[in-house]
Amino acid sequence: MKANFVGKKFNITDDIKDTFIKKFRRLEKFFEDDTEITSTITEERTNIRVEITITEKGYFYRAEEYAADPVSALDLCIDVIERQIRKYKTKLEKRLRSGAFEDQTEFYEEEESSINITNIKKFLYKPMSAEEAVLQMNLLGHQFYVFKNEETDAVCVVYKRNKNGEYGVIEPVE
Repeated sequence: MKANFVGKKFNITDDIKDTFIKKFRRLEKFFEDDTEITSTITEERTNIRVEITITEKGYFYRAEEYAADPVSALDLCIDVIERQIRKYKTKLEKRLRSGAFEDQTEFYEEEESSINITNIKKFLYKPMSAEEAVLQMNLLGHQFYVFKNEETDAVCVVYKRNKNGEYGVIEPVE
């Protein structure tokens, strides 16, 4: 696995990198060697936030956790990724490394839930800036808002990232 590290308000030392790489070995049984894993470590007021994003063959696995130290937060993130893989085991088995689930006694079978779409909404959208879209989202009290970007003419999504008042934008790549 190829590991990338990003530090935001946090100095990533070689010891932390080595520890993270050792911890990533827990996930090697699921992913091919060319898989990329990006770790973002952010120091916040009272905690350290660790976000890991695994990219393999166009699929993404992501986890974000908070703890007093980065290694504890990483352990929590790896647990989340393993739970995600376990939950969607049958759907992911074809995409992950062959033999990833052979002789896995620690993985218990979870009841597979079917995906139930209960509502379809249709709406008109007008071109606007991302800032206007955030304002509309907040006015509606939603967690995300779909809009047409007035600069790029692409359909985009703005969303609330966390409780700190941060927002994100999802834009299509052509």
